Amino acid sequence: MPYSALIIDDEELTLRTISRGLRQEGFEVFTALSGEDGLKLFHEEKPDLILLDIVLPGIDGVEVLRQIKEANATAIVIMMSAYHLVERAVEAMKLGAFDYLVKPFPLDDMMTTLHRAAEVLTLRVRVRDSVESEKGRYDFGRIVTHNPATIKMLEIARKAAETDRTTILVLGESGTGKGVLARAIHYASPRSAMPLLEINCAALPDALLESELFGYEPGAFTDARRRKEGLLERASGGTVFLDEIGNMSASVQAKILRVLEEGTFMRLGGTSTIKVNIRLIAATNDQLKNAVSQGRFREDLYYRINVVQLEIPPLRERKEDIVPLALEILQYFNRELKKNFTGFTPAAGELLEHYPWPGNIRELRNVIERTMILSAQGEIDAGHLPEEIRDLHPEKKATEAFSEDDISPTGDQFLTLRALEDNYIEQVLAATGNNKTQAARILGIHPTSLQRRLKGKALD
Repeated sequence: MPYSALIIDDEELTLRTISRGLRQEGFEVFTALSGEDGLKLFHEEKPDLILLDIVLPGIDGVEVLRQIKEANATAIVIMMSAYHLVERAVEAMKLGAFDYLVKPFPLDDMMTTLHRAAEVLTLRVRVRDSVESEKGRYDFGRIVTHNPATIKMLEIARKAAETDRTTILVLGESGTGKGVLARAIHYASPRSAMPLLEINCAALPDALLESELFGYEPGAFTDARRRKEGLLERASGGTVFLDEIGNMSASVQAKILRVLEEGTFMRLGGTSTIKVNIRLIAATNDQLKNAVSQGRFREDLYYRINVVQLEIPPLRERKEDIVPLALEILQYFNRELKKNFTGFTPAAGELLEHYPWPGNIRELRNVIERTMILSAQGEIDAGHLPEEIRDLHPEKKATEAFSEDDISPTGDQFLTLRALEDNYIEQVLAATGNNKTQAARILGIHPTSLQRRLKGKALD
């Protein structure tokens, strides 16, 4: 184990014995006979582990622990105490000690404790590597856009990311990349080393959403047999991304407002207040202002989450981004599918640019993946693209592209965008034999969103 350890103990025999055992295990060892010397070595050498005796001349071990934790809250400190000092050892545990050993202890017991500590260190290294990998993957510089509105939005997002607590509301249609933007903000923020946890409020029933967010105590409901920490508790110190927040029930909205204003909540069935420190990023494809005016969303929560508003334009308004995004996605699936596609012909690019993309980037991704699976390697041509895209070729005359049914009652030649999307949804449903799950995948939206869209259409 290539780790370093600092031993702080005023007994030289103890220092020599422990040092010998640690060096045999591959540790680099530093020793100190007093708390003052130990703190000095801690700041100079930055050891991975500290073994700290409670009884020391000058500053005692508990005070040394307190100062170590103030300097580095994640430091792994193992306390050493005699039997009659167990109460002080318990005090040390409350201050954040990893464990304590009661003197005299066998070296085997010490090594067992140190191996557990080393496992924590190894896990931290993996987490740090994972965070660095995610930072690279979701770096703002990797977001593909040449669209002026999107570029301006990203500039605001970068500035908002630098703050620690500012809540952010991301607006955009389904599939525009709200989740990608939320991750870019998190990994560019001071909270990047802490958890980023996400939940789709539209994908869960109200009761399940509440238990997932806040956790529960045993007996809170029929199947609650043991305590469960909620997403907010597990994300403390980091970021929580609530997608489709407009689908949240009134009771959950009230609890989220309390978290934002007071930083506290209670688990379901609990009586103890839990304090958390999170940054909230909320997203919706709904017009929350309308939901507020209709009484479906709390006005005070709306203003609390709408500190910084970021709106992602739909793909149909970013035509200059479609082919660059398609090329980026193509390269990704070249790696994933072990293919060797070289790009798109001008005819294919033209088709992609003139298609309305109701499912936005998610639909573009699905179309390219499907095309690459079904086509021979090389350059993707117009004929390789799905029929629904070829049918909207820009060179078609209006009389060919639109039937009489497509003319609005007011006499305008073209349908509204909403009607066009409804027609496309009907085509996809017909093509899939009314398989809503498959249709949702092709459209690039969640099945719940499709159900809600169909339900809304039935009520019109």
